Amino acid sequence: MVQPWLAHSAIAPNAHTPRPTMSRGQVPYKAFMRLADFIRAHSETIVGEAARYARSLAPLAHEPEKTLRDHIPLILDAIVLDLESTQTRAQARVKSLGQDAGVAGAPDSAAQTHGRLRAKSGLQMAQLVAEYRALRAGVLRLWADKEPDEVSVVDVIRFNEAIDQAVAESVAFFSQETDQLRNVFLGVLGHDLRGPLNAILLTAELISRKTKDTPLSEVGVLIRSGRRMASLLDTLLQYNRTALGGGMTIHREPTDLGDACASEIEVLRAAQPDSDIRFDVEGDASGTFDASAVREALGNLVNNAAAYGDDGPISVRLIGHGTMVSLAVFNTGAQIPEAIVPALFEALQRGDDIRPDEHRTSLGLGLFIVQQIAQAHGGEVRCMSESNGTTFEVLLPRNVDARR
Repeated sequence: MVQPWLAHSAIAPNAHTPRPTMSRGQVPYKAFMRLADFIRAHSETIVGEAARYARSLAPLAHEPEKTLRDHIPLILDAIVLDLESTQTRAQARVKSLGQDAGVAGAPDSAAQTHGRLRAKSGLQMAQLVAEYRALRAGVLRLWADKEPDEVSVVDVIRFNEAIDQAVAESVAFFSQETDQLRNVFLGVLGHDLRGPLNAILLTAELISRKTKDTPLSEVGVLIRSGRRMASLLDTLLQYNRTALGGGMTIHREPTDLGDACASEIEVLRAAQPDSDIRFDVEGDASGTFDASAVREALGNLVNNAAAYGDDGPISVRLIGHGTMVSLAVFNTGAQIPEAIVPALFEALQRGDDIRPDEHRTSLGLGLFIVQQIAQAHGGEVRCMSESNGTTFEVLLPRNVDARR
């Protein structure tokens, strides 16, 4: 049963929470400092303990004191203001779950900025959360030396809610910053590898034309491997542009996808000599498309089928019907559980049963890029998996306004 004084304190302004009444004969109430005032009075001690803990984390071990303290004083100020503010039961629950969205358009909070800066410092998320755990423990340990009463219990509840909200804000911005840093790294990596890779490919192709001493099969392996690396870099850079908010860029022009896909199939057969790749066209497959992007989508689907399917044939069907063109790739193999199908189109996701010879060259971006290409055309991707195999189908409108 919730005590009446506790229920009242949860919604009243903290600074004016009434003391519980005493019956005749009780010891007079002992005046004491409220938790908000305690944090304000002992802020330097609390921040100092938090900074000492931060120094125990490897990425921060040699950082200056200012970096260790970071926004902790401002976080404490925000907590003090929260403790001294009026709060309803609904607000208390929202904050305890870390779901207080704050004021739209307001500057980043101290906790949000703290999360972002700790990500740049190289901390792991678990270490960021541990910082807050240490801060919470430090305050409560010092506060425990005070003689507790009913009102101090309410203060502790409010303090915990404020800490939970600060953790949620820091973690959210920490995640955003780490994602941004990762994508920038991928972009730089892909860009810087392009030059050396092109030099290798051009040299290999020159050797294949001019020398008679080097077995052509060995040069062919070198060229195919180089082209595979180039394809991976293209995929990586395309993902990077999408992840950084640039979206998928396509250039539409009148195209017969039958011819474009037939050319890509020839390349894929050379790159996948152990796969039986079959190609059929039905109906009119012309329209306004980005032929290069559609070829990339086809390549990703066939390579995915070769990596995850069994030794059966890979069937590619291009069908024109009405205002749409369908590109479907089927491979035999185990059925994909319906529950995990949506995750297949997420970036950096790979299946568990990939072939051993493929695992080092798979980035887990193929199906993600296929979906981005389809959506950039105003289309969609479907996955139909049954006991006898799996089909990925790309549906593309023939024209930009085909679905309007």
